[in-house]
Amino acid sequence: MAELQSCGLARHLVTGRWTSVFASFLIMAGAGATYLFAVYSSDIKKNLGYNQTMLNTMSSCKDIGASVGIVSGLIAEITPTWFILLLGSLTNFVGYFMIWLAVTGRIAKPQFWQMCFYIFIAANSQNFANTGSLVTCVKNFPESRSIMLGLLKGYVGLSGSLLTQMYLAIYGDDSTSLILFIGWLPAIISLLFLYTIREKEVKVKQSNEVNVFYHFLYLSAALAVFLMAMTLTQQRVNFSATAYMASAIVACVFVFLPGVVAIRQEVLLWRQIREHPNDIIIEKLQPDELQQNPSKKGEEPKKSFFADVFNKPSRGEDYSILQAIFSIDMLIIFIATLVGLGSCLTAIDNLGQIGEALLYEPKTVKTFVSMISIWNYSGRVFSGFISEILLMKYKVPRPVLLSAVLFLLSIGLAMIAFPFPGSIYVASLIIGFTFGAQLPLVFAIISEIFGLKHYSTLFNCGQMASPIGSFLFNKELTGRLYDREAKKMPGLGGEKNKVCKGVQCFNISFKVMALATLIAAFISVILVARTKEFYKGDLYKRYRGETYISIEEEEKKKDTTAAAK
Repeated sequence: MAELQSCGLARHLVTGRWTSVFASFLIMAGAGATYLFAVYSSDIKKNLGYNQTMLNTMSSCKDIGASVGIVSGLIAEITPTWFILLLGSLTNFVGYFMIWLAVTGRIAKPQFWQMCFYIFIAANSQNFANTGSLVTCVKNFPESRSIMLGLLKGYVGLSGSLLTQMYLAIYGDDSTSLILFIGWLPAIISLLFLYTIREKEVKVKQSNEVNVFYHFLYLSAALAVFLMAMTLTQQRVNFSATAYMASAIVACVFVFLPGVVAIRQEVLLWRQIREHPNDIIIEKLQPDELQQNPSKKGEEPKKSFFADVFNKPSRGEDYSILQAIFSIDMLIIFIATLVGLGSCLTAIDNLGQIGEALLYEPKTVKTFVSMISIWNYSGRVFSGFISEILLMKYKVPRPVLLSAVLFLLSIGLAMIAFPFPGSIYVASLIIGFTFGAQLPLVFAIISEIFGLKHYSTLFNCGQMASPIGSFLFNKELTGRLYDREAKKMPGLGGEKNKVCKGVQCFNISFKVMALATLIAAFISVILVARTKEFYKGDLYKRYRGETYISIEEEEKKKDTTAAAK
């Protein structure tokens, strides 16, 4: 009997909701390999004989791969979560492993288009990780979705700094080995948790659920502060191999501490299960199980994929994919995301050149560029927690915070268009913060307005605007105007790599982006007006009802039944 109980507890710990959350944190912490391209790009350029244009093209393929998640979303509609994570693991390893083989000369030099393809599939693998873990966590904690999104995306924001600390400890300052490292580590993490991350339907309502998320927040904030301290220190002090190892160990301790919180919650829940063995936890059927057991799913008449595209349900109900895509609400979200994320990515990609143009010291430029990931993290967790508090306590529509973030972003962009001494410090803080704040808000809004049935596809549709905005603002606007001004600068950088110095280098482009962001902020106010009444209601009522039955309610039912007898 004791052995059976031990086996039951072990299975509960492996497959529990809180364990799934911790596993998702680890996957997200390893999903930021795309942020490290600048670290090893010089090795690609030198070892393969590429010029800057070819390197920029590879970078664009990386950005497109990281943003186009519609494929993973559609696959997730018809396959179980473990299959999505497995695909992400395989594509991550294959993509980076092939790049590493090419850079180290272990295979014949690939064609340039092949290298672009390798980095595309490697970067695209993070969409499978996002879809597998993020969507599952949102469905497992529908009443805390914004908080969950903020935490998960926050770990992605920290992953670049975290992976850097680990690779420095393992490989030292060997940037070529970093390519192999970001190939095998995220792949192994996903493989380890194939069985853990899955949807669960829980009939025990934990009253301390939000408090647990606050514990996760404090631990992730401690990790962010530590990584910030190490980043700034390592720029000023030469670390030994032992020091790098110690730094990585401490970082890993912070990463694994949420696991202690998760296990504690699972043990408490297990005790409740022992006391209330009936109707406690029922695991949701995965898509493949539903196909094998169609009787377990309600019999629904089959409809054409294009049926009722313009006959939309009420907000909060489950939209079909086409109903959501062709809705005015999604159009507004798309415009806000295109302008907001596109301008943020443009500013972040050009921060080094902006500092150079405004005559800041190289070490100073490197410092505020390295701090972007910390401000990014801060924005993600802030928007996740604050928007949830404002919504639950004061019924403030979540799009209000999205509008406020866009207004704030326009101020940060204007500080670069009209610089003053030290303005780039404030501007980089604002841009990093607002860049991080947008995605959790957009993802939460999409889940609330269009439902969770097709969330794996729709949230990926929401972020597809990002590479479009980056292309328009970065390449077509900022790049062209910078090159035009650089040509007027005699004797700086040679004919092929002209360097621009002065306020005029980014003045016009950032004026345009600041104005576009301001307009997008006003457009997002339309979404506030359209959803005002919707957010006044009980958004999560449909996720309670039969889904959650509190322990107290079970006890009252038992007492009533006993009294009646």
